[in-house]
Amino acid sequence: MQVTPTLNEGLKRAFTVVVPSADLQARRDARLAEVAKTIKLPGFRPGKVPASLVKQRYSDSVNAELLEEVINDATTKLFAEQNVRPAMQPKVEVVSAIEDGKDLEFKVETEVLPEIEVPDLSGLKLTRLGAKVSEETVEKALNDVARRSRKFETIEEDRAAAQGDVVCVDFVGKLDGTPFDGGTADDVNVEIGGEGFIPGFAEQMEGMKAGEERVINVTFPADYQAEELAGKAVTFDIKAKSLKKAVDPAIDDELAKTIGFENLEQIRKIITEQAEGEYQQLSRLRIKRDLLDALSEKTDFEAPSSMVDAEFNQIWARVEEDRKAGRLDEEDAGKDEETLKADYRRIAERRVKLGLLLAEIGRKQEIQVSREELLGAMQQEAQRYPGQEQMVFEFFSKNPQAVEGLRGPILENKVVDYLIELADVTDKDVTPEELAEIPPAEL
Repeated sequence: MQVTPTLNEGLKRAFTVVVPSADLQARRDARLAEVAKTIKLPGFRPGKVPASLVKQRYSDSVNAELLEEVINDATTKLFAEQNVRPAMQPKVEVVSAIEDGKDLEFKVETEVLPEIEVPDLSGLKLTRLGAKVSEETVEKALNDVARRSRKFETIEEDRAAAQGDVVCVDFVGKLDGTPFDGGTADDVNVEIGGEGFIPGFAEQMEGMKAGEERVINVTFPADYQAEELAGKAVTFDIKAKSLKKAVDPAIDDELAKTIGFENLEQIRKIITEQAEGEYQQLSRLRIKRDLLDALSEKTDFEAPSSMVDAEFNQIWARVEEDRKAGRLDEEDAGKDEETLKADYRRIAERRVKLGLLLAEIGRKQEIQVSREELLGAMQQEAQRYPGQEQMVFEFFSKNPQAVEGLRGPILENKVVDYLIELADVTDKDVTPEELAEIPPAEL
């Protein structure tokens, strides 16, 4: 194999590779011999088909298979010999394909990973925020539990529905005068002033009496899950059937038993543990953000443009979706596209640099992802698709790149744990609201 470097500029590398025809011929002959053992042609016993006929019929398909195999093998050998660590999948251009008596020639272009010098981390100082679960938080959650178990009693008094009342209604939703899918329902309890319906839906039922009919006008939110209705103005034909009042059950052991628990104390314990888990996740998120901000200030290397482009494209696709759905925050919505793209490209570059730095720290500290950790990640992913778990595992077994996609976040979190252990960490108690206020990343 003959290798000629053609580009060495920054992180970009390019080579021309020539594989001698003699090497190709030997591999092709061996492959054709394998084919000859298995093919069946009329007039010939298995394994007795003449080599010339095998070559005539199967040479093109064998050449196509061999082309990809030889290029992959040659590229792997090239990168090993040239000490090249590709940042992304290299680009390959075939100059001359496999033909009788001709050398194979192809070009390889790639970006390489930069040389990363791990900064001095000995003086790293971090603050770990934490919050305690208050009695008010537990009581609010218990009230929510009771609210979900409420019962409705019919109001016999002949009066109009007021705030806090519940109207039992039948309704038919119409778009441009035509009923739309999912817009019709009977015996629905709607609380006046309550949540859970389209803005303006319940409010317009205030003042209705049992037996009264009314047409109301509402507009679906721009980010409504049904795209055909998102942002659309519709009407609802409403028929009030009865007026009710909601009765919340007492918060006691009987309530706990009705929803499958032993007693009220068990519910309190579960609520507290869930809240503590949420606070711990937020605490972890905050200290990780602070750590990444500190590391970002210490990164001093060039990020491969191909990796930045790939990361930016993923980010920008989500931004475009949010913009179409009207979900952009106020700050982003006020920017022109050029400014917005520049901001998110900086975010993409930051992510790539931090990812490379964390990977390098992990490599130098010999931090590994175990097979058990990967299997655990696969199981978590499979649980997202009930009934299709086996298909998910088969997908991972056939797609090593997908497995690497699971390995990356696990390794990153293990490196983050290592760095937090290394740092001088000060613990600080804050309110749950302060803990939940995640500041934007420093760019």
